[in-house]
Amino acid sequence: MSEYVKNIKEIKTELRAKYRAFRETLSPQKKRLKDASIRFNVLRMPEYQKNRTIFLYASKSIEVDTWKLLYAALEDGKRVALPRCVPETREMDFYYIRGEQDIEKGTFGVLEPNPDRCEKVLDLCRGLCIVPGMAFDGKGFRLGYGMGYYDRFLSRFQGCTVGICYADCIQWELPHGYYDRPVHVVVTENYIRRMSRPQALDRMGREESYERRRTAKYRQRIIR
Repeated sequence: MSEYVKNIKEIKTELRAKYRAFRETLSPQKKRLKDASIRFNVLRMPEYQKNRTIFLYASKSIEVDTWKLLYAALEDGKRVALPRCVPETREMDFYYIRGEQDIEKGTFGVLEPNPDRCEKVLDLCRGLCIVPGMAFDGKGFRLGYGMGYYDRFLSRFQGCTVGICYADCIQWELPHGYYDRPVHVVVTENYIRRMSRPQALDRMGREESYERRRTAKYRQRIIR
């Protein structure tokens, strides 16, 4: 291992400890308020409203709460998918869930979809993926938990990616490697920051624009 790589790993370890400490000292009331604001910001995004499939994760106590977001997405008629770690690998697959009855305790004690009850997601070309992170930076790069599961998944996913995080866990620049993928949007309790426009959303926009033009022409023919 080179000295540079060793230093990067040490820096990331220190940053994880820093942001974990911040989250652990958040009072339950402050956390609920921050979580509610982040959820509100996600639900009002056009990226959320236009996508039919929402890739989520089962949040732990120190993470931004995703459970109410999950219920809201199901109520909105979205197809909701959660990740399941593939044993003896650093890979994960997503499965569609219909509710808590489809979830069980899995790898590292994290709640995961039961593959015997759930349909595996095969189409990774579209959808909105909510990405967890201990911290994000001004370019959309994330500080994960060091296992690499999401890094590998995001290298295959072609939809829109949204990092959700507390504003106090955002810093201008984070150390990142060649294979790290920045998210397209970062959402905090205070703002929505777009880094780039994903191809999937561009495609949706073009399709929507084409449909509007075609509908307009059809209406003109009817009027005439």
